[in-house]
Amino acid sequence: MIASLDHLVLTVKDIDATIAFYCDGLGMKKQMFGEGRIALSFGVQKINLHRAGHEFEPKSAHPTPGSGDLCFLLNVSLEVATKRLNAVGIAIEQGPVQRTGATGPIMSLYIRDPDDNLIELSIPDPASV
Repeated sequence: MIASLDHLVLTVKDIDATIAFYCDGLGMKKQMFGEGRIALSFGVQKINLHRAGHEFEPKSAHPTPGSGDLCFLLNVSLEVATKRLNAVGIAIEQGPVQRTGATGPIMSLYIRDPDDNLIELSIPDPASV
């Protein structure tokens, strides 16, 4: 039944810090929608942002900043991604390391966003292609 992911929601402490991290650091685009709502768009997906304590209804049962663990596929090499992250002061917590993605082996870097969500940045593992 499910064809693809349209969007997900992150509950965050600071919308502006989150926008800076995902837009300046990861190249996403800020998108305004509805009545003052904010999303981060990339490809044909988006991340809707809810400020902790001011979530939109309906919402998850326990919205909590820092509880996310997300993996994004890159359209650049890990080397290029590392240079960009270093340039904007985002520390790499781990990697590159081999992992298993939805469609097979991947090589990943791990970073944390301003709420301490774990963010995995990945490319298909060149050794398996």
